[in-house]
Amino acid sequence: MSNDDSFQGTQVLAGALPFDRHQLLAWLHATLQPTQPLQGPLRIEQFKGGQSNPTYLIKTDNVQWVMRTKPAAASQLLPSAHAIEREFKVMRALQDTAVPVARMLAMCEDESVIGRAFYLMSFVPGRVFWAPELPGLVPAQRTQVFQSMNQVLADLHLVNLESVGLSDYGRAGNYFERQIARWSKQYLTSITEPIAEMDQLMQWLPLNMPELARDNRVSLVHGDYRLDNLIFDEETLQARAVLDWELSTLGHPLADLSYHCMAWHIAPEEFRGLGGLDLAALGIPSEQQYIQWYCDKTQLISPDQLEGDWHFFLAYNMFRMAAILQGIAKRIEAGTASSEQAQNAAKRARPLAQNAWRHAQVHSQLNGR
Repeated sequence: MSNDDSFQGTQVLAGALPFDRHQLLAWLHATLQPTQPLQGPLRIEQFKGGQSNPTYLIKTDNVQWVMRTKPAAASQLLPSAHAIEREFKVMRALQDTAVPVARMLAMCEDESVIGRAFYLMSFVPGRVFWAPELPGLVPAQRTQVFQSMNQVLADLHLVNLESVGLSDYGRAGNYFERQIARWSKQYLTSITEPIAEMDQLMQWLPLNMPELARDNRVSLVHGDYRLDNLIFDEETLQARAVLDWELSTLGHPLADLSYHCMAWHIAPEEFRGLGGLDLAALGIPSEQQYIQWYCDKTQLISPDQLEGDWHFFLAYNMFRMAAILQGIAKRIEAGTASSEQAQNAAKRARPLAQNAWRHAQVHSQLNGR
């Protein structure tokens, strides 16, 4: 059994469904019947991976769709959490761009149908990799996966916001300042056990923001761009779809890039990272090479410009991720987390915060503070 089998594929739901099957079927017939009549019984399975918004495979004899829902009791959670309406909007806007996404079919915000908002999208066949060292692939294949992932990130940050109707998808300017304030607030709302490093980071980050983080460049950012949020073609290993757009907004492209590059600074046992691995032997690019690829493709920045401030961006993103993981811990406490992996994810908040604080200290040393 591979180390990602517990995340892969779907599982048949034991016992009663968490929503009314007949209500859903009636809505499907009323909404999609004119374009794609359903044939045969409705079968529903739940995807194993992820712990935010429950996701289901909807099947009949002639269709396969994916349904993504808000969790039960979503109204009791953090106000900005589980924004599936935004997911639907951004993926629909990206349908005809270079960024690969599933095709959006329908959105239902009427909670009387199944007790929560949900949307339907096309099923994209392919492979999801949960371990960034890509066990089971040969070095040349690993290189291909990382090249494709890098290309998609570059394409995302080059999307013309006005032409796809996303110029109002978020606020422009002061992105890092607003994000630090947002995740500080959400961390404080989600505390189950205090983490000293988070308190230190909440003070340090606003006072040590480099000029590079203060410029007003704006792009569409995914917010959670990492290997396991992409579907790859089984044969070519090219990315076929980017998933989980819940945290997407208009923001600074370096926020996405540095979040994505956290993997090079995190040990595999800490949170699906690449730290300490023999990357050359695996066929995985170094962080420096990966950044160079991105810079060459986008022409948005040069590696030299990043050199002095890179540890700030890593500290910020590890802080942000620790706050997200702490939110998962709070959902476990409240009984609303949607997968068995949520508890393990929540335990990683503290070591990630400690890692973030180490990067903050390195940044201060490099900049004489």
